[in-house]
Amino acid sequence: MISNIRGVLHKKGTDRVVVDVQGVGYELYVPAISLERLPDTGSEVSLHTYLYVREDTMQLFGFLNEDEKGLFETLIGISGIGPRIAVSIMSVFPVDSFRKAVASTDVDAITRIPGIGQKGAKRIILELQEKLVTTEEAGVAQDLPSEQAQILKEAKQALVGLGYTMAEATRAIEDYPLDGDAASQVEDIIKYGLKNLAQV
Repeated sequence: MISNIRGVLHKKGTDRVVVDVQGVGYELYVPAISLERLPDTGSEVSLHTYLYVREDTMQLFGFLNEDEKGLFETLIGISGIGPRIAVSIMSVFPVDSFRKAVASTDVDAITRIPGIGQKGAKRIILELQEKLVTTEEAGVAQDLPSEQAQILKEAKQALVGLGYTMAEATRAIEDYPLDGDAASQVEDIIKYGLKNLAQV
């Protein structure tokens, strides 16, 4: 397994680079956001790498740091997301921004990725919330007032504490009607979530 490459940046393309390592040129696919941060050709670079091997293909992917590589590995672990789609996702979002979009269940943000529609965005969010998001980062809609957002977060944390996954807790309370005084009742939201979970 090739885990790291250090050499001279020989060529930069729109989605890949060639790094010269002692006379051998390695072609690596790199997310656009990362590619923009690379130095000019002729400069020395060091990239974390992931070697993707299948029966009919062998591709090398490059990343600026371990966080980027870790996100890539998590993304390709999702059914239906191959390495090129994972790179497309990472070309739109820096790692932290993507984590925030997943944490806040921001479907509209995820659909900005070419080839990802509403259905695909929801599936990505559900599959990744328990993998990328800590309990403290448990997501709520971005346009909610801070008090309501905190209340939903507390309710979700309570459901996770009862043994449900982050994705299950998110689905269970996502349609809770946040109107009037009811929005301030964490217990009501928890009961609402448990009722939905019991029907699954």
